[in-house]
Amino acid sequence: MLGINGPEFILLLIIGVLVIGPSRLPEYTQKLANLVKEVRRMASGAREQIKEEVGIDIDEVDWKKYDPRQYDPRRIIKDALLDDDTKPVSAGAPVAAAAAAGAKPKAPARIIERLAEGEAAPFDTEAT
Repeated sequence: MLGINGPEFILLLIIGVLVIGPSRLPEYTQKLANLVKEVRRMASGAREQIKEEVGIDIDEVDWKKYDPRQYDPRRIIKDALLDDDTKPVSAGAPVAAAAAAGAKPKAPARIIERLAEGEAAPFDTEAT
């Protein structure tokens, strides 16, 4: 609760009672109760508005699935590196058929475009 432990909270309550005084204490407790009721009403209104606009109930969402603490970058990288890459890709079916026949697949030709001798490289004046 805001980093305040039990004894500190009791001390703050005692100081508050002494500063406010016994004559005004019921008035301020009523104001505090009204504030808490208003905050609860606003929270339920926001929940209803989200439910209307998004179409899902907040209580039905599995929030653990979205917890960023569950994602360990080391585990994700390890899983990606150890992932089985021997699965044939549907677009590479001819490559898989050639590999099954014992032939090495040919690498696609790499096209390198070079500037003519003495030609200036393109320059973007708006680039930073």
